[in-house]
Amino acid sequence: MARLQILELPEGTGDDRPPFILVIDEVAFDNPVYERFVVDEELATGLANRVGAQAVLLFEDTIDIPANDTSAYAQPPGAALHLGDHELRADLAAAAKAQAEAIDDLRGDRR
Repeated sequence: MARLQILELPEGTGDDRPPFILVIDEVAFDNPVYERFVVDEELATGLANRVGAQAVLLFEDTIDIPANDTSAYAQPPGAALHLGDHELRADLAAAAKAQAEAIDDLRGDRR
């Protein structure tokens, strides 16, 4: 099944909002969506303009964007963190979420 991801780009001085590229991956080459993108060169450009992206990129392979890694949220509550001889038990998912929210606040991305 195809995935949608956002690849954030560095901001320029005249950017009203952070520029990004819309990445669509895991699209099989025999999928009608893939075929439409190949046949209609304006499809990607039109989609990018509608969503405010700099570009739309379509891939058959899986593209991992490190900034989109959400594996920290998948840890079970009460997981243990081992620091040398010490073990810290806490809800690491909640701590990771709070850290991400704090970063969003600093960037001004919080809605």
